[in-house]
Amino acid sequence: MDSKKSIKKLLRDLSSKKITIKKAYTFLKDLPYKNLGFARLDYHRSLRKGFGEVLYCEGKTHQEIKKILKVLLKRKATVFFTRADKRLYGYLKACHPDLKYNEQARIIYIKKQRPRNRKTVLILTAGTSDIPVAEEARLTLEVMGNKVVSVYDVGVAGIHRLLDKISEISRANVIIVIAGMEGALASVVAGLTDRPVIAVPTSVGYGASFKGIAPLLTMMNCCSPGVTVVNIDNGFGAGYFASLINR
Repeated sequence: MDSKKSIKKLLRDLSSKKITIKKAYTFLKDLPYKNLGFARLDYHRSLRKGFGEVLYCEGKTHQEIKKILKVLLKRKATVFFTRADKRLYGYLKACHPDLKYNEQARIIYIKKQRPRNRKTVLILTAGTSDIPVAEEARLTLEVMGNKVVSVYDVGVAGIHRLLDKISEISRANVIIVIAGMEGALASVVAGLTDRPVIAVPTSVGYGASFKGIAPLLTMMNCCSPGVTVVNIDNGFGAGYFASLINR
């Protein structure tokens, strides 16, 4: 039985009260996806997760992404494409002028009106070179309906810059800390607050930082409790996880 027939039967059963609303919801949240041959779009993910499927653009052709975009727009689904370059944006915008692009975050998106969470997510970066990763996290959070405050360049090389922001730290519901080099900022921040801290190591640094491995290990060995760590340069993952905590 295909998904169309299944849904029609489900609706008939619900209308005749053969099944409960709860059972219908359980059935629907696992359905369905669109098979494009090269991709299977999970356009019911928003029902299961509260936010639609996000497209990672690297490794996909412009033509493949355009086909995916066409299906998403037809279904009025989430349009949030990460790791997208300016050439791809120009290619897609020529046919879809409503698309927006954040060059630092490398995200193509359409921002829909969503209920806004009044609780604040604070994003801190150790240096200005970490800002592109922070922007990926910030835009993810904002599109998911969160209030975000960003404070950049408050690393441990000038700890007084961080201490000046204690009021922002104390008001935040969730904190994302983004740092390269040795990645010490996450441990310091976690020692100053009872809020959950999401640490993001970045590939910023000289040779022995091993493109983010050094800060990753520092953050995973953090002596301050209350820290979780996402992958290197994964601002999207940090923003998504912070949104789940925040709601």
